[in-house]
Amino acid sequence: MASIEISNAVKSYGAVDVLHGIDLDIQDGEFIVLVGPSGCGKSTLLRMIAGLEDITSGAISIGGTVVNELQPKDRDIAMVFQSYALYPHMSVAENMSYALTLRKTAKEKIADAITNVAEILGLTALLERRPKALSGGQRQRVAMGRAIVRKPQAFLFDEPLSNLDARLREQMRTEIRKLHRRLGATSVYVTHDQIEAMTMADRIVAMHDGIIQQVGSPVEIYDRPANIFVASFIGSPAMNFLKGAYEIAQNDTTGIRLTDGSFVPVLPARGATANQTVTLGARPEHIALVPDGNGGIPARVELIEPMGLSTLVHVSLAGNPVKIFTLDRPDFAVDSFIHIAFDMEKVHVFDTQTELRLPPESEPHMARTA
Repeated sequence: MASIEISNAVKSYGAVDVLHGIDLDIQDGEFIVLVGPSGCGKSTLLRMIAGLEDITSGAISIGGTVVNELQPKDRDIAMVFQSYALYPHMSVAENMSYALTLRKTAKEKIADAITNVAEILGLTALLERRPKALSGGQRQRVAMGRAIVRKPQAFLFDEPLSNLDARLREQMRTEIRKLHRRLGATSVYVTHDQIEAMTMADRIVAMHDGIIQQVGSPVEIYDRPANIFVASFIGSPAMNFLKGAYEIAQNDTTGIRLTDGSFVPVLPARGATANQTVTLGARPEHIALVPDGNGGIPARVELIEPMGLSTLVHVSLAGNPVKIFTLDRPDFAVDSFIHIAFDMEKVHVFDTQTELRLPPESEPHMARTA
């Protein structure tokens, strides 16, 4: 396996730049997930690593070798596509062995490789079947097996689970992660699904408009988002946002004064100034219901969503929709008023103008990636 280094990579189509100076170091054996909305440039970056897209400027290195001018077949990488891309007239075994056959690998070595990989992926009983006789999950395992038998320097996954139903996606996420731990393979995985990113990645690369917004572990990205985009994209249900003014009360309590006059206490934010227009960010699980109303902020109930294990309560606060996650099963009437409280240790303060997060003064300084 090998590391991958991307240095100031730019991709342009005519006068239109779709990737703007990407810098990213992927360590040997690391599982990296590129995540972002459609059109953010994540698949283009993956295809540049694979050699399926030319790089306009900058450099891409695999295992210490600059591969800008190398053909895909010479980069020693394997790619798993969304569409499986299996040959319909070939059996599972023939599909998996095709690349080795082209390399004129000895038949005995091919047979051993197919046997070993089929056992790993649970395909032993399916080796003589053709793709039309397989389920979607089985086809995806065959596509992964075809990549694994090559023993490449790196694996590239281009939204491989998008065609599967929700239950099968969950199963395949687990299988891919277990497979990565077993092989220790350098892997770059592209998805628009933030659940896949959170559950699978060693590090997440959050992208938007052709720019890397933040790089970090799933917990770092979730707990300390660099900006409003990352905060809004990562997390389900999504983070709540409320605009207001940063304020220091007479008792030296810092907080945000919402547009309806409500005051939400927050930890002192680094770089924030009195009366500055800021945006409060709070995840649904960091807002609590206050049954007796003591110290809570009144909010109007708009919708109750029972989810079995939990309940999602939709309320209106200062003219903004707010979602609250609770393990209780409240029975509120729509249009009734309840009281809520924000966890001041967990809420975020963003500069409304720059959309950057203003971390608490008590938080250690960290390098910002954007």
